[in-house]
Amino acid sequence: MPATLLTDAGIAPVSLAEARAYLRLDLSTEDAEVAGLVRVATQLCEAFTGQVLLASQWRDRWPLPLAGTARLTTGPVRAIAAVAWRTSADDRLPLAAADWQADLDDRDGATIRLLSAAPATAVWLEVDYWAGLAADWNGLPEPLRLGILRLVAHLHAHRDAPDDSGPPLAVAALWRPYRRMRLQ
Repeated sequence: MPATLLTDAGIAPVSLAEARAYLRLDLSTEDAEVAGLVRVATQLCEAFTGQVLLASQWRDRWPLPLAGTARLTTGPVRAIAAVAWRTSADDRLPLAAADWQADLDDRDGATIRLLSAAPATAVWLEVDYWAGLAADWNGLPEPLRLGILRLVAHLHAHRDAPDDSGPPLAVAALWRPYRRMRLQ
């Protein structure tokens, strides 16, 4: 089941002012369009790299029965906030820290290992956690930020006419070292 975003970072990895400066736009008449292009480029960067860029809170949910482990779907994992059972009556039953263990892997992912059995009324396991490459946009690696800016510039330049050549190859070259792929 896909992760649910609980708390967004609330900031973009590239500011509107930075994008306007990169595009050499002096007037604010295109601010809404540029902000939209920054959001699109950011989402494409996250999809390409397989990583959440800025720290935000997520919830994963698995139906019972489980085989004793559950792999978190979004990364890189920064911290586990809570692990809980969810009942058919939609009650949330938090697990004590002694009832579960988080195993981090070398690719910044995590697996939750259950150390106690689920109560009879439980139908779901829920894990709330923080995931993201950086706490704020200043902590984001520069190649990712520059790739976002270059993609914004490309999308802005080709906004009125179709472009069969696709985005600049430099964007993928900037993002490729940060790409995380997972085999299912």
